[in-house]
Amino acid sequence: MFGATFGRWPSARCVLLRGLWWTVRRGISSRQPGLWFMGSMLVRTGITMAGFYLVGGSHWERWLMSLLGFLAARLTMKWLTGSSTNILTRSAAEARHAP
Repeated sequence: MFGATFGRWPSARCVLLRGLWWTVRRGISSRQPGLWFMGSMLVRTGITMAGFYLVGGSHWERWLMSLLGFLAARLTMKWLTGSSTNILTRSAAEARHAP
């Protein structure tokens, strides 16, 4: 049970994050980026919730393992991309010191 439940989420989460990356690239160059981002968020949330429901069903243990797999994939993607949680504050600090 642990391997089947926990193992599915990292691959699913990576697919969802790839979809987000694609949306950002398309949305930035679009004339209506709000539609891209809102639509993407709704689709990705729906896919995620459907996945949790299909894997977890009525077993709290499966829901917990799904959540752990989901978070593990997020941390893995952060590590692979080298992203930081302080990127917004760093950008603001750098902007204040511009010539």
